[in-house]
Amino acid sequence: MKQQKPKYKQIIDAAVIVIAENGYHQAQVSKIAKQAGVADGTIYLYFKNKEDILISLFQEKMGFFIEKIRQEIAGKSTSTEKLLTLIEKHFSLLAADHHLAIVTQLELRQSNLELRLKINEVLKGYLHVVDEILVAGTKNGELRSDLDVRLARQMVFGTIDETITTWVMNDQKYDLTSIAPRVHELLIKGFGATP
Repeated sequence: MKQQKPKYKQIIDAAVIVIAENGYHQAQVSKIAKQAGVADGTIYLYFKNKEDILISLFQEKMGFFIEKIRQEIAGKSTSTEKLLTLIEKHFSLLAADHHLAIVTQLELRQSNLELRLKINEVLKGYLHVVDEILVAGTKNGELRSDLDVRLARQMVFGTIDETITTWVMNDQKYDLTSIAPRVHELLIKGFGATP
């Protein structure tokens, strides 16, 4: 039983590379198995099919990501610091793993509706963290008290997501992590001139 975890993780990590390099639809299970260094049949000991691999990949990576963000923001005292940390962590995670960035920003969106619904289910944990930060900010006076948290959450996630997608589409030619403070500032201060 102890050997299952390393093989499972090997397959997930291999799937990220194969899907990023070939596209989801051209990423055959045999290619994933070869990249993972396992027999084709071994894949089916852990996953039902390629869709199951993609969902598991997203659950695994997003679960790890949410855990890391929660650890990082636990040490911050203000909501604005927590939001900056979330943005920086999100950017740095994907900047450090270009294959994962391609998979999350491009390939997951090419999947069918059923798959996207399962992916959205996983995403709820991340959005819950954003909600917690925003709600705390409205309660402690850092953010406006009449803030529409649902709309603000969509704006935070949408801004982060689109910034990363643009970076991926531009072949990751610039330092994504370095723009986190500017993205944070725009989200917190908006576009208005300061009085």
